[in-house]
Amino acid sequence: MSGPGFCVYIALMSRDVVILDGTSLTIPDLIAVARSHARVEVAEEAVRRVDRARTTVERNLASGASLYGVNTGFGKLANVSVPSRQLLQLQRNLILSHVAGVGDPLPTDVVRGLMLLRANVLLRQTSGVRSVLAVRLAEMLNAGIHPIVPEQGSVGASGDLAPLAHVAYALMGEGEVTVASPRERTRVAEQGPVQTASAMRDAGLEPVVFEAKEGLSFINGTQAQSSILALLVHDSSNLWRTAHAAAAMSLEALRGTPVPFDERIHDARPHPGQMQSARLMRQLLHGSQIRESHREDDPRVQDAYSLRCTPQILGPAKDIIDYAATVAEIELNASTDNPLVIGTELLSGGNFHGQPIAMALDMLAIALATIAGVSERRIDRMLNPDTSQGLPPFLATNPGLESGLMMVQITAAALVAESRTLCTPASVQSIPTDGNQEDYVPMGMTAALKCRRILANTQRIVAAEFLTAAQGLEFHKPMRPGQGVERAYHRIRGMVPALTEDRPLTGDLEKLAQLIREEVLV
Repeated sequence: MSGPGFCVYIALMSRDVVILDGTSLTIPDLIAVARSHARVEVAEEAVRRVDRARTTVERNLASGASLYGVNTGFGKLANVSVPSRQLLQLQRNLILSHVAGVGDPLPTDVVRGLMLLRANVLLRQTSGVRSVLAVRLAEMLNAGIHPIVPEQGSVGASGDLAPLAHVAYALMGEGEVTVASPRERTRVAEQGPVQTASAMRDAGLEPVVFEAKEGLSFINGTQAQSSILALLVHDSSNLWRTAHAAAAMSLEALRGTPVPFDERIHDARPHPGQMQSARLMRQLLHGSQIRESHREDDPRVQDAYSLRCTPQILGPAKDIIDYAATVAEIELNASTDNPLVIGTELLSGGNFHGQPIAMALDMLAIALATIAGVSERRIDRMLNPDTSQGLPPFLATNPGLESGLMMVQITAAALVAESRTLCTPASVQSIPTDGNQEDYVPMGMTAALKCRRILANTQRIVAAEFLTAAQGLEFHKPMRPGQGVERAYHRIRGMVPALTEDRPLTGDLEKLAQLIREEVLV
């Protein structure tokens, strides 16, 4: 399959340097910077283009025209004129007053993605800022200086005002940051918090003084929710592929039939995700000795939906991931501040509104919860003696004396229930803000934070299915499963031994969830 989102479904190629020009940033670029700390450079032509556009702002300001957020107040206070002698103070006050986020800090990869996106968007001439803002962000990324950005406080309407204000505050050399040294940058642990001024001084970086329009341009944008969306698209794509390995392993453990994945069936209903799902299942199950052992004289006519309808259930999830990828890729290079510099004019609009991102995140949450739900059903089928096709109850070596993997299904059920609750859409939960000037807001960050939680839940549920299915395969030895399934099985056994007696299972589940996050169980 080709298309706008396809680039995120292939293995991420190594990227040592990402060059920003305001128009060509991709999701793999963002992953490379956010997680592998690839170096960021700013294209010289983009710098020249942005600095030329800045003169439009200065000319309009010199003409005495009333320009929103440049020489006026903000939001409901847009009708208040600000004297020219106070324009720098206006921008500083805007940032200070919007440093109002609360809650736990956003993870480093989200913050790095946010900084990268903000730099890239500021390189579009529509922002009307000086190039130094984008350049300084790139320099901070390369120095491993990361603003502390609380995760709560954005409704995603005039952009992610509070999260971006926390980044702008750091750009001014104020507040606190964390710092990763060059040898630590691929690790989770960082130094900090430390004073921003000290960190910038140690890196040889000068703080920025925001000039006319620049504070507004900086915090007007969807980059916090877009950073999370891009990361989620990448992780969801990997998880979707990985979930097929778990599904195929479960099918083998339950001695199911691969007939429902016949290409001819799916050609008759050619939804793109469904067809790709069926193809993955065929590849994973190819060469199965377990299949051959029950090809003849098997009294069963059809398997349960959670096995037989895998392409019809997981396929639509892939289609939603593709849609979310398209939204993310557009947003990576989109002008999302206000007003925009268009030619010789400054035009007020609403590109800062996060509704496209919020709705994509809500749909992605449903897709992930679907992957989680069907995975839990397969776990239950393997553990329940009424449905396990002759496997011992709860896959215990000595059922009764031992409980085996009984609790694995209970844990998965708890995570599924939580994820379903979190699927309530955030994008329809508008609460008017700013004196009712912002009277319909998308709650994009709420959607993003919920979706992150569902992703983590689903990774653990699929890990639980791997733990269960791999144990089920133990009872079919010496027969070997399909070649793709066998590869996944050996990776699992490299981390988690077979269950020979009852033992604590938390460590096993978390190890397998980490393998999923590291993309090595695909």
